[in-house]
Amino acid sequence: MTTTTATTTATASSSSTFAAAGQSKLAFRRANERGVADHGWLSSRHTFSFADYYDTGWMGFRALRVINDDRVDAGKGFGKHGHKDMEIVSYVLEGSLGHQDSMGNGSVIVPGDVQRMTAGTGVLHSEMNPSKEEKVHFLQIWIVPEKRGITPGYEQTTFTAADKRGRLRLVGSRDGRDGSVTIHADVSLYAAVLDGDDRVAHQVGAGRHAWVHVAKGSVRVGGELLSAGDAAYTSDPGSIVLDGAKDAEVLVFDLG
Repeated sequence: MTTTTATTTATASSSSTFAAAGQSKLAFRRANERGVADHGWLSSRHTFSFADYYDTGWMGFRALRVINDDRVDAGKGFGKHGHKDMEIVSYVLEGSLGHQDSMGNGSVIVPGDVQRMTAGTGVLHSEMNPSKEEKVHFLQIWIVPEKRGITPGYEQTTFTAADKRGRLRLVGSRDGRDGSVTIHADVSLYAAVLDGDDRVAHQVGAGRHAWVHVAKGSVRVGGELLSAGDAAYTSDPGSIVLDGAKDAEVLVFDLG
């Protein structure tokens, strides 16, 4: 995997909806529009330009640089490789993911775990599927830090399905508040598990920006039905309403 510290840009919209009163106007990034990589042992979908997938219209959104939707075969993975000046968040949806790094950390993360690695001045790590039978499905998220040359660091916290059921649970933030992992960027990352009559809303403040990624299932976002891999985004102040969900798991990024 190639490390980049390129500045991010706002992305182009393939479609948009006009907002109801008090709601943000949204644009959408559909799952089938993403970049595709298939290496046999790895199947990946790239929301933003990454490796061999390059699209100047999709270089990132604010500080959000990468959302890779990865599926890795049993016993396979990414061998030791380096990163620098990037906040890397891993979010497992199914299976398990083994982690080793040059800071001496070693762990296996499973659904519910949120892992943050600060690459900073430079770190080596590997990500392997320790299972002999099952694939691992996870999101690899890169966020550009507020400054370069941060001391490398690692953090891992568990948020159960109950923690996220029917609510937007803060799982990552600049200041590590409410038990969230610390991300060295102007971002608040929320996760929600939604189904049936669940209804949640995220308020986008003036000068803020939001990216909503549907990780699993389906959910209406601002009245538009989205399925796994779809995303909605906005720079328009107002609320983003999530309802009409079916076995959904959603990440919401609030960005400066």
